[in-house]
Order: sequence, then structure tokens, then C-alpha cells
Amino acid sequence: MSALPQGAAAPRGGGLPLTTVLAFSSTAVPLAVLGLALGVFLPRYFAGHIGISLVAVGAAFTIVRLIDIAFDPMIGALMDRTRTPIGRYRPWVIAGAPVMMLGAYKLFNPPAGAGEGYLILWLLVIYAALSIVSLAHAAWASSIATSYDERSRVYGWMHAVGVAGAVGLLLLPALTGGRIEPGSGSSMPAVGWIVIIGIPLATALCALLAPEKVAPRSAAETFDLREYWQALKRPEMIRLILADLALALGPGTTAAIYVFFFHDAKAFNYAQVSILLVPFIGAGLLGAPVWAKLAQRFGKHQTLMGATVAYAVFQTILMAIPKGLFLPTAIGMFAVGFTASAFVVLVRAMVADVGDAIRLEQGKEQTGLLYAMVTSTQKVGAAISVGIIFPVLSLVGYNAADNVTNTPTAIFGLEMCYLFAPIIFVLIGGACFIGYGMNAEKHAAIRAALDARDQAATA
Repeated sequence: MSALPQGAAAPRGGGLPLTTVLAFSSTAVPLAVLGLALGVFLPRYFAGHIGISLVAVGAAFTIVRLIDIAFDPMIGALMDRTRTPIGRYRPWVIAGAPVMMLGAYKLFNPPAGAGEGYLILWLLVIYAALSIVSLAHAAWASSIATSYDERSRVYGWMHAVGVAGAVGLLLLPALTGGRIEPGSGSSMPAVGWIVIIGIPLATALCALLAPEKVAPRSAAETFDLREYWQALKRPEMIRLILADLALALGPGTTAAIYVFFFHDAKAFNYAQVSILLVPFIGAGLLGAPVWAKLAQRFGKHQTLMGATVAYAVFQTILMAIPKGLFLPTAIGMFAVGFTASAFVVLVRAMVADVGDAIRLEQGKEQTGLLYAMVTSTQKVGAAISVGIIFPVLSLVGYNAADNVTNTPTAIFGLEMCYLFAPIIFVLIGGACFIGYGMNAEKHAAIRAALDARDQAATA
């Protein structure tokens, strides 16, 4: 398959045209919207509107994410061994889309009397589909962007396009005149239908307009657990996995209780709560390209370390803002979101670089497996955050039901959950890159050797 779609000219420097990058990035829109809805709004929907207890909702999310962790490496390994006329990763993106649609329909339109079992079943379905599509999309990106700097650019745009979709979800109260408010129980079915309609549109754009170049075979593509273990125990991958876990736990601890915190502790109504997420998530539209540019100048891991320190500073400032002050809170949310947008972009780009080093050594594609490991850390983070914080809220007496007034002690417990964990975990994630060895010069040498070998194999 050609490196560029027919008729698309590459810009100077050999990078993909922006139109191609945007078409490829379109799949990030439903992934980001679903990720936001599942992580922020759905727990409250089932706990506050459907009537499942906080402990049961927390247990359901924890069980599903822990099961899903084992699913990712298997799927990643299968993707790496896939070879079809339309590519290695493209078929997986296409196959995962209808499963996502089914899971979205069931979760956002639950029947009367839906309980914990129902929630667990359809969370399993939708998270399996999300794993398939997000893994395939991220690994596909590493094959269309092969240089150190081009990867920062492509992963930056993927994040920015996903952010645009998430912002669109958060702007629904303003765009619909208040008829659709994410977080409100009566609005969640409408949110589900928006997701269901958007999934096939984004998938078609990506699958039809984006290129995919499959590297030629340079070794027998067989399953070898020893080679997988060798890939995962590389010092660079160990650092990336640990850092990604810490960087997922940081913002992840705030996501599940975001609606509770800003509604009950900061005294904003549900429409304001949704709107406050706009500057936080929307900051990624500016932040992702900016961090990608900074990474091209200073290096990916140095830039990421700086972003974690900035996050700690801005999160502290945000927490100090008195309740009910909308504009200062919105500015604080923008600052925190701007710094947080660096995490996924730069970690994913660094994983692709390590994947090149492994392919040079082993002669096999292991990128899908590597992305499975870092996406698994995201799921571990989500499972731990929901599974721990929801029971803690229950222990301090916090009640998540609609129209309930909580005690000052319960509100204080909510505030403490929101305050300490993000800063601690994010700083640990940044510290993982002290002494990290994969820089631009080392990766350039790896790519030169790979390109020479691929050309020889093709000839």
C-alpha cells in the first residue's frame, strides 16, 4: 500500500499532508467522547439516576477494567501478526466500530431495573471495543509517522482532534439551549445517540482516506513469549509503563468524582460543571501541538518532565480558588488541562520510538503489544481510582443520590480525595524519565538502519 493516498502531495520535509493527518485523526473523536462519558458522566448516571449504590458502581468499573487489562496484550499481539490487503491495523479499527455502537446503546439506554450485572456486562463489551479501536489506531499511527519529530506532530494532532470532539460534548448545554446536559440523567440517552451516529462517520473517514504501510517481513512472524518478555523488560519500556500508570492515576483520580466535586464542593450547577470541563479539555487543542513543538526542540522525555511539574503547580492553584467563582476556576481548569495534554501525546510517541528499536533487534513488529501495555496502565489507573475513591466517599458519608445535601464532613472528604492524589502521582510519572536514554539522535540511527533493511527486503 502506498505511503500517501493517491493525489495527496506530501509537504516539504516528507511529512504527511495536514488533510491526511486530520482524516486519520478523526477516529480519535468517538474515542475521546466515549472516554469522557464513561469516565466522568456514566458513574454518576448509574449511581445518581439509575440508583445503583456508589460501592456497587465502583466495584463494577474496577472488575471490568481489571478483566480488560488481560484482553489488551492478546489483541495487541494478534494485531502485530495481522496482514491483509487493506493493512495490518485498519481492519481492526473497522471491526471494533459496530461493537462500540452496540455497547454505547446499551449503556446510555439502560432498561428499568438495570443492576450491577447489567452494568458489568455492557462495560465489558464497550471497553473491549474501545481497546480494539484505540490500540489499532495508535499502532497504525506509528506506521504512517516514522521519524522522531513527525510522530510528535501526528500524535499531537490525534490528541487535538479528540479534544475537539470532547469539547463538543461539553458544549451541548449551550448548543442545545439546555436541552442536553451531560451528567443529567434525562440527557444521557441523547448523548448515547450522538456517540452512536458519530462512530461510523469517523471510522469511514479514517479507513478510506488514511494510508497504511505494512513493513516487509524480515523474520518469521510467530508468537514467542520470550520475545514479548524481552520487549517489555527493556529499560525504556519499564519506564514508560510505570510513568503511564502514574500519569493515568493522577488525572484519573479526579475524573470519576469530577461532577461530585464541582457540584457539591465548589457550588456550581450541572450546566456550569459541564462548561468548566470545556477549558480543561479544550486546552488540549492548543496544548497538544505546543507540547509536540516543544518536544521537537527539547526532546520528548525532557518536555514531559517539565509538563508534570507545571501540572502540580497549576493543580495546587486551582484547588485554592474559592468556591462559586466561575471565571477564575475556568482559567485554572485551562491551565491544568494545558499541562495534562502533554502526557498521552508524548508517552505514545515515545512508545513508537521504542517499537522501532525492538523491530530492529528482533525483526518483528511488536508495536501493537507495546501499545497494549501502556493502554493497560490507563485501565489499571481507572480501575484503582474508581475502586478506591468511591468506597472512601461512602465511608466518609458522602451520598451521590440526586437532590441530597451532604454534611460538611462528607464534603471535606470529597475535597481531600480530589486534592492530594493527582499531584503526587503526576510528579512520580515525571520522575520516571530521569536518565531516560532514547533521544532524537539515537532514534535517528535506529530509523536509518530500519529503512535500509526494509528497502533491501522490498527489493
